[in-house]
Amino acid sequence: MAEKRVGVEPVAAYDAVCLRSVRGVTEVFSGKWSFLVLEQLHVGTMRFNELQRALGVSTKSLTDTLRHLEENGIVHREARPTVPVTVEYSLTDKARAFDKVLLAMKAWGEEWLDA
Repeated sequence: MAEKRVGVEPVAAYDAVCLRSVRGVTEVFSGKWSFLVLEQLHVGTMRFNELQRALGVSTKSLTDTLRHLEENGIVHREARPTVPVTVEYSLTDKARAFDKVLLAMKAWGEEWLDA
């Protein structure tokens, strides 16, 4: 007899389309620094050097991460015509829509990961 799990219904939605979407999300947020950049930018708009100091990340790693997140519509980059040029980064609406997923991940972690 199969074990019945309380509160869990079989989910036929875990098909190829679902898994393809999940794979796409993990590709957008892949990389060691992506979630840490998200965390910092949730506080507010930051300049490159502010992010670099806050994270303790190399220039190349941060540049690559920000470029990847910008290409995927997660981070907005704004260059201001000053001398030297001022570049500021902020989260897009698309990134803020991911908050629901982050909160679900937080809840899962609180329940299932050792503190």
